[in-house]
Amino acid sequence: MENPLDFLLIQPIYLPLLSLFLNLVLLLILFGSWVYKKSAACENSDGFIAKRSTKMYNKLVVVSCVSLSVFYSVLSLLSCVRWHSNVWTLSDLLLAALTWGTISMYLRGLYTDEKKLPYLLRVWWIFYFLISCYRLVVDFALYKKQELVSVHNIVSELVGVCAGLFLCCSCLWKKGEEGERTTLLEEPFLSENEGCDDEVTTPFAKAGFLSLMSFSWMSPLVTLGNEKIIDSKDVPQVDSSDRAENLFRVFRSKLEWDDGVRRITTFKLVKALFLSVWRDILLSFLFAFAYTMSCYVAPYLMDSFVQYLNGQRQYKHQGYVLVTIFFVAKLVECQTRRHWFFRGGKAGLGMKAVLVSMIYEKGLTLPCHSKQGQGQTSGEIINLMAVDADRLNAFTWFMHDPWILVLQVSLALWILYKSLGLGSIAAFPAFILVMLANYPFAKLEDKFQSKLMKSKDNRMKKTSEVLLNMRILKLQGWEMKFLSKILDLRHVEAVWLKKFVYNSAAMSSVLWTAPSFISATAFGACVLLKIPLESGKILAALATFRILQSPIYKLPETISMFVQVKVSLGRIASFLCLDDLEKDVVERLTYSEMALEVSNGCFSWDDSSPIPTLREVSFEVSQGMNVAVCGTVGSGKSSLLSSILGEVPNISGTVKVFGRKAYVAQSPWIQSGKVEDNILFGKPMEREWYERVLEACCLNKDLELLPFNDQTVIGERGINLSGGQKQRIQIARALYQNADIYLFDDPFSAVDAHTGSHLFKEVILRILKDKTVIYVTHQVEFLPEADLILVMKDGKITQAGRYNEILDSGTDFMELVGAHTDALATVDTYEQGCASSESTTNKEKEAPKLEKDSGNKPRGQLVQQEEREKGKVGFTVYKKYIALAYGGAVIPIILLVQILFQILNIGSNYWMTWVTPVSKDVEPPVSGFTLILVYVVLAIASSLCILVRALLVSMTGFKMATELFTQMHLRVFRASMSFFDVTPMGRILNRASTDQSVVDLRLPGQFAYVAIAAINILGIMGVMIQVAWQVLIIFIPVVAASAWYRHYYISAARELARLAGISRSPLVHHFSETLSGVTTIRSFDQEPRFLGDIMKLSDCLSRLRFHSTGAMEWLCFRLELLSTIAFAVSLVIVVSAPEGTVNPSFAGLAITYALNLNSLQSTLVWTLCDLENKMISVERMLQYVDIPSEPSLVIESTRPEKSWPSRGEITISNLQVRYGPHLPMVLHGLTCTFPGGLKTGIVGRTGCGKSTLIQTLFRIVEPTAGEIRIDGIDILTIGLHDLRSRLSIIPQDPTMFEGTVRSNLDPLEEYSDDQIWEALDKCQLGDEVRKKELKLDSSVSENGQNWSVGQRQLVCLGRVLLKRSKVLVLDEATASVDTATDNLIQETLRQHFRDCTVITIAHRISSVIDSDMVLLLDQGLIKEHDSPGRLLEDKSSSFSKLVAEYTTSSESKFSRSC
Repeated sequence: MENPLDFLLIQPIYLPLLSLFLNLVLLLILFGSWVYKKSAACENSDGFIAKRSTKMYNKLVVVSCVSLSVFYSVLSLLSCVRWHSNVWTLSDLLLAALTWGTISMYLRGLYTDEKKLPYLLRVWWIFYFLISCYRLVVDFALYKKQELVSVHNIVSELVGVCAGLFLCCSCLWKKGEEGERTTLLEEPFLSENEGCDDEVTTPFAKAGFLSLMSFSWMSPLVTLGNEKIIDSKDVPQVDSSDRAENLFRVFRSKLEWDDGVRRITTFKLVKALFLSVWRDILLSFLFAFAYTMSCYVAPYLMDSFVQYLNGQRQYKHQGYVLVTIFFVAKLVECQTRRHWFFRGGKAGLGMKAVLVSMIYEKGLTLPCHSKQGQGQTSGEIINLMAVDADRLNAFTWFMHDPWILVLQVSLALWILYKSLGLGSIAAFPAFILVMLANYPFAKLEDKFQSKLMKSKDNRMKKTSEVLLNMRILKLQGWEMKFLSKILDLRHVEAVWLKKFVYNSAAMSSVLWTAPSFISATAFGACVLLKIPLESGKILAALATFRILQSPIYKLPETISMFVQVKVSLGRIASFLCLDDLEKDVVERLTYSEMALEVSNGCFSWDDSSPIPTLREVSFEVSQGMNVAVCGTVGSGKSSLLSSILGEVPNISGTVKVFGRKAYVAQSPWIQSGKVEDNILFGKPMEREWYERVLEACCLNKDLELLPFNDQTVIGERGINLSGGQKQRIQIARALYQNADIYLFDDPFSAVDAHTGSHLFKEVILRILKDKTVIYVTHQVEFLPEADLILVMKDGKITQAGRYNEILDSGTDFMELVGAHTDALATVDTYEQGCASSESTTNKEKEAPKLEKDSGNKPRGQLVQQEEREKGKVGFTVYKKYIALAYGGAVIPIILLVQILFQILNIGSNYWMTWVTPVSKDVEPPVSGFTLILVYVVLAIASSLCILVRALLVSMTGFKMATELFTQMHLRVFRASMSFFDVTPMGRILNRASTDQSVVDLRLPGQFAYVAIAAINILGIMGVMIQVAWQVLIIFIPVVAASAWYRHYYISAARELARLAGISRSPLVHHFSETLSGVTTIRSFDQEPRFLGDIMKLSDCLSRLRFHSTGAMEWLCFRLELLSTIAFAVSLVIVVSAPEGTVNPSFAGLAITYALNLNSLQSTLVWTLCDLENKMISVERMLQYVDIPSEPSLVIESTRPEKSWPSRGEITISNLQVRYGPHLPMVLHGLTCTFPGGLKTGIVGRTGCGKSTLIQTLFRIVEPTAGEIRIDGIDILTIGLHDLRSRLSIIPQDPTMFEGTVRSNLDPLEEYSDDQIWEALDKCQLGDEVRKKELKLDSSVSENGQNWSVGQRQLVCLGRVLLKRSKVLVLDEATASVDTATDNLIQETLRQHFRDCTVITIAHRISSVIDSDMVLLLDQGLIKEHDSPGRLLEDKSSSFSKLVAEYTTSSESKFSRSC
């Protein structure tokens, strides 16, 4: 039966008639438009800028239309003069020339306000493109039927298809730009300044069609990279539609919620992500489809090409027509492949930016108690952002692979059926069998990936906690013990990593064997079915298998990536489903006489606990009241403030708050950045108010001492500030907000008595006199000024009223006041009748201006920019990396195995083409059984090579990753404390997470693929040269040009990769910092600003990665274009050779291999460049392998005796200390002696150098000059562990680690349970721990969040009671406890450390007044050093004035209250 389509194919005259009709219709419409335009005579209202941009855009389209008009004019002339075409064809060509000329004239006067006619033009262009495509199909069908008369028809249709495609794409691009511009006008900007930046069109956005298609918009940046080392400011912004803020808004609008509750499934998350970047995903889909179709043009025509070479020529110039089709198909393949990858990468960046913003926003809404549960610690949340979200970015390279594989298999089976007939049917079950063989591996991969990510989370959680508390670890000499814990966690991770990589190797081996297995099955079926095998058909099948092998080879990585993304999206979805902080816990009042009202409140951090944290809480606070909260350690004071902030889950009762809140936490939270930025905290600068706040908080003097005043950059967690300075900056931050209600959580404990009194007077009583203030305090002397005092005990308010009202009404308050009175009495025994001291201002005037002395010395910020290598990644980096695994001995073996595989692979294909005849007429030289047997043997041998190579690569990569991890962490833990002071934690975490993931999973495969692709290319070139040596003439310049392009590109690409690596660190650091200060952020209602900050950091990373991807595609496009030209020239050489000089079978084999040459060459160069970019991760990790270490932990030759120190005498001589070579001196030549067995108190104004002296004693800071001797031994001559393990310290910032009570008191597992209980009882925590169900095994959450600050301080006391060292240092050890507990602690220390040298730094005079000696420091100098009694006798001494001020202020307050 005749095919109904044959009518049109046989009668092609109908197509010119259709074309004539469409041309006439368009001409009539254009004529009507011209008449209407003339009559209307209206002007364009869009202005000069719109006209200019439109004309510039239309320029390429106009040029194309003019070119088509000229082209059709020439064709019509030739048709008339030379080809003598029929009248319809001639009329069609003439009318086409007229139509295109008319369109070009029409477009020259076209502006953007005319929308209907351009729309009609677009429709007409689409029809033109479709008709041109169909005419090409008709010509191709006629060619197959051997009825094509001339070649000029094909040329004409090819030009029509290309021009139509260009015009259709230009329509789509124009439409997209208009849509983006409209959206841009409707969306708000992050800030006014950034709004200006958004108006600047990016190179990508303003690029024309040809520039987009050829990636020429990247050329200026690539060129700049060759002229100089690129900096971040040289890289353009991403387009506004691709910025995190806009994408996040779209994502949130598309994310489906279940009844307003966060119940997000993985599917809903994927759906919302797709809808956020649908345009790029759709474009990448279209390009991937076009690429896949173009790949199979050559295999389809391979048999015709071999038959042509064998002399069976159907018409004149058939060879050149085939070469032209091959060339055009390869051009389309090259173009679509590059844009597929580029658009996919762009979509990935958008999805990552959205996920980072979403995870961050969720982190801002998580309740603090939620993070104590399993799976929500800061380290794990950071891992979601640093690893899981980043994985989705990489996933876009693989997202189309499943359907592409199905399409490719379908096309391959169709071509195989055409070539091999029924024998090809066997290929399908063989393919299914291969896929089924991979199913168990894929299931295992899913399991291993989940376990791997969970173990990575545990490691990152512990790493984050340890880095956060590195100072206390070094002070205690515990850093190596905690390193061993991290290495143990890494060992667990490495077990799963090993299983994962070996499973991937097995899956890879199966899939790499698949093409040989499928082809052997298909050829074997042909032999069994007696189907004759000809070389042309064999080569068509082999060409199909070679194209099919690329997605099959990639399938293990694709399966792995899909599994990893499934796990990551599941983890993110689970995280997003966590309960938010309840917003209705606190009712916000618009107007009320009451500032705060709590009724029958019952609150609990732990829902499962039978005893609530706070219960039966009821009180009211009027506007402008001053409320004090006091009580013993662990009574619930901080929880009360948290419940007012809405941080504690509300079991029952109500909390009503009027106005804006400001909060000062007990543990200072300071952001990395300038002092000024910390105080402003997002508010605009009001200089007068700012100066008043600084004055009230006593900060002016401190700012003068800082190198850059208030522009000094504060290190991570305020590392270059004292505890008092951090607290006062916190208070200044709260004051500057000018809120309605102020909540202070023990703000005066970290400052000295002078400053505390000044702060209370200036801040609470003066600036905030008309504000509502609620403050927790242990300083009883501040209580008489309060309008209301709340006394707490065991989570209940036991007393409430003014000072005099409650003084005699209960025992709880009496105990606190009594303890304070006892402390004052202790002071009075040393000092009687002291007159009122001079003011703080006078005292400060006496201090010498030491900052002037160091003014001429070079100064710099403490936190420097992250180190960045310049130029190419050095050979030593590769050498060190390769040497990590068995000294690099395995690498040559891997290369040899791969070379053997390539030889066997080419050999098997050579065998098939050599023994199969070119046509049916020739008798095959061997039997079918022998043919298949040899082929199968060669295939099995090559499969064994694949298995060996895959296992060796996995083994080597695993060894390298493990060694690099161990070396880097060992050096980091051995680094001096100054390294951690100047290095934000985010930089270290970035290397431990993102860079380590690259080394674990990506680098081994990258190295292997470089070797595979290089050996493959050499094999292809060998095959082609063997067929026609003349191809060397084109190969040599192409290889040279490729090498030049790579050299030209890599300078820019390398720096972009480095900048992207560096830009990740601020993102991680900001994440970490935010999670630790989320309560403060929420209390100031600053969540939107912080979300905006993370979006800006995300955009910074996105623009670097976007342009890095653009640069890569810029290179690959040019390389593939060169390879395509080389391929076409090679074909011309083969076709032009005299008949009989080229073996058709071998020539066909060479072309079969050459089909992959362009993709292989571009992929090789891309992989080389990407490898260098990935090696930057190794380079960054090696930077930390090379950081300077602290002095030796143990020096065997100078190890002190076990009994050292026996007396505990400390002698200091000319001690000079600075924190860095670019920073000013902190201690200026101290000389003194701390007698053994005596108690010495160190006092002085905040920032005078007290804590620095202690750090030098422990060699946390090495002296610049001078020495410290303990019992006559210079501490610089012994090992650090020998020193630190013999000293004890209770630090200023109390620290607890995640684990149990036992592991926190005894991390080194040196003591029995009885000893631990004894220590707990001595530090007043025994009863508290006995209440807990698990006793010593009771859990401690991350950073001890489920323990109060005071309780953490008592745990630190328990540690030193266990250790019983001869030298004990108390650095503000009782700052966070009430006076009664302080007195108990002091009594405990007096009792158990009677014969020890005790050095006490304290702001409470009662803590140091009974010391044997007092050392008073002032700006790094010893001002006074004597016994308290002698210093108090001298009424002019600074210590005497300090005591007088303390007692006078306290007694005056008591006297006023009586």
